[in-house]
Amino acid sequence: MSSRPIRAALLSVYHKDRLAPLVQVLRQHGVQLYSTGGTQKFLEEEGAEVTAVEDLTGFPEVFGGRVKTLHPKVFGGILHRRHEDGDLAQAEQHGIPPIDLVVVDLYPFEETVASGAQEQDVIEKIDIGGISLLRAAAKNFRDVLVVSSRDQYEAVTELLTQKEGATDLDDRRHYAAAAFATTSHYDTEIFKYVSQDTAVAGAALRLSAQPATPLRYGENPHQAGTFYGDLSALFDQLHGKQLSYNNLVDVDAAVALMAEFSDGAPACAILKHTNACGVAQAATLRDAYVNALSCDPTSAFGGVIIVNKEVDAATAAELNQLFFEVLIAPGFAAEALPVLQSKKNRILLRQKPVEFPKKQIKTLLNGIIEQDADRQTETAADFRTVTQSAPTAEETEALVFAAKICKHTKSNTIVLARAGQLLASGVGQTSRVDALRQAIEKARAFGFDLHGAVMASDAFFPFPDCVEIAGAAGIRAVVQPGGSIKDADSIKAADELGMAMVLTGMRHFKH
Repeated sequence: MSSRPIRAALLSVYHKDRLAPLVQVLRQHGVQLYSTGGTQKFLEEEGAEVTAVEDLTGFPEVFGGRVKTLHPKVFGGILHRRHEDGDLAQAEQHGIPPIDLVVVDLYPFEETVASGAQEQDVIEKIDIGGISLLRAAAKNFRDVLVVSSRDQYEAVTELLTQKEGATDLDDRRHYAAAAFATTSHYDTEIFKYVSQDTAVAGAALRLSAQPATPLRYGENPHQAGTFYGDLSALFDQLHGKQLSYNNLVDVDAAVALMAEFSDGAPACAILKHTNACGVAQAATLRDAYVNALSCDPTSAFGGVIIVNKEVDAATAAELNQLFFEVLIAPGFAAEALPVLQSKKNRILLRQKPVEFPKKQIKTLLNGIIEQDADRQTETAADFRTVTQSAPTAEETEALVFAAKICKHTKSNTIVLARAGQLLASGVGQTSRVDALRQAIEKARAFGFDLHGAVMASDAFFPFPDCVEIAGAAGIRAVVQPGGSIKDADSIKAADELGMAMVLTGMRHFKH
């Protein structure tokens, strides 16, 4: 039959919170309870009669609790098939009572790793018995209900209350699938920890991220979308509607860009479709925002804004004059929040410090590509002057600033800037000449004088044309990776125009 009453349950959990109401329902229906260690003590404190697993098995816990439930009487009670006469006969022959419910909350392995604990402490949080119990119960979902997370306690309590201590096959299948999701994620996290800095022969790519958050839609309304991960670990959302797929993509780009300016002077960046349309640093956050907005106020409309300092009242007043989708900041002054919350759908995110993944992963064709995250950022110490003229101190500061923005802009790209001020950029062009011309045109359209400005390129110049065009526009210094077989031609052009050029030896393509 599909419906099966629960007559016996095994409970072995690490966290005891939220468990009491479930225990109460099991007691009301006269369920025989088996348990171990701390869980048994908790159940008894709740007034339940409990049979210790060691009394069921006739074998004590050993090795400091490493072996408690791994015994045929436990796993036989879970795995024997109630519809198979042979299984029933063997269970009776060996004195194996049926176990109809398994409740397990695994050791907190992932949390222990995140805490920075010593390796031995991490290893001890690899659950063996618990993960085995979950797999066994999930495998035999025809007969057994499995509860694999304390997040399920409330729902299971309601289920057993409504169905008077019984479950249907669909119920058991649902929770079995959830259990396998739990064990799969758990094993993936263990693999990631144990295999770090170790080459595993024939290892496949293993990914697991939770929880899953359904999005309103994907990149477009006809596409479904889901975010996998814990956004609450990175942000407190203080206001606004749910983040969309496109919001998340832009927020990711914004956070990566602002990481380059996390420790410096007040900085603001405005992004649209993952590219910066305004970046500035200034003595105050308000001035940084005003300067960033002046770069391209047209593109800033409906964009994502990020700052590296707490938003004060003066900055909030300026921000409130613009329609934007998302504002990200490490904090918001008490007097700034009401101003920014005046627009119903405006999303306000308070960013928390968090370590980002060292790998980047993307689906492609019929597979997945993986690469190291681009964590290289060039400073003035990485610049090698190759022209007769060296950049001035102010030009060097501007070159460092421009190079940071260039790293986070879609290729092919050219960035034009002064110290602390993005003037314009050409993004995602099929030729570097087109990118430069786009940047020059945009800078002039918004009233910027390029005489004395600097230029950054994400990759080398195969021909001197970009240097010649930039020089004619008034650009006085250039930073680029170098590495072309025709580097000498670009260097010669710079010398003829009296420009300074530095090479970094580091390319930053962004596709």
